[in-house]
Amino acid sequence: MLDVTVIEDAAAAAASLDPIRARLLAELGQGPASAAMLAARVDLPRQKVNYHLKALERHGLVELAGERRKGNVTERMMRATAASYVISPSALAAVQPDPARARDELSARWLLAVAARLVRDVGALITGASRARQRVATYALDAEVRFASAAERAAFVEELTRGVSALVAKYHDPDAEGGRPHRVVVALHPTVKPETLAELARPAGESVAEIPSAAPAESSERRERPESPEESR
Repeated sequence: MLDVTVIEDAAAAAASLDPIRARLLAELGQGPASAAMLAARVDLPRQKVNYHLKALERHGLVELAGERRKGNVTERMMRATAASYVISPSALAAVQPDPARARDELSARWLLAVAARLVRDVGALITGASRARQRVATYALDAEVRFASAAERAAFVEELTRGVSALVAKYHDPDAEGGRPHRVVVALHPTVKPETLAELARPAGESVAEIPSAAPAESSERRERPESPEESR
């Protein structure tokens, strides 16, 4: 089982978002189970569970883990293909975000569009690499920093912009024969508290505590030919 996989097909995304099927995926993420076993856990008729399992199987979200005999019946043991799923913006191709449409490094919504593209592109790379049985060369850095003031945050952003711009300018070679372009994305946003995520995860209609507004998020993205530090300020 994969730790996380991307859903790129719209029909598969719709199947995963169905509440019953999402619950079955969560149960199967804990280990293989038959329709009868799942029916007891989710308090639904076995026939209904089996119907939903077949739909999930058609979209590659669950797969056969094996079979076992139980009396005169052979049970199909199913398992989830991943512990977690991420829906790619390509599943909504007609309305997926486009960071090139309104570039604004201080906009939280532009940061969201960049993040959505990151999910789409890395998902496509993983899918292609899996088919070719190859690995994807990637790197990620995740850190948390607590600023004493807004001025400190602004200074951090300025220094980060200069540093990343200098690195990109140093290593970028537009004429390198056989070279392959890579995208560098650096983002900064206020940390979201676990209790806020829990509130957002509540089903619609339940009471939700007021979510505190976050300060504007800063983000910087450097393409193949970076802006100079003066241009990027």
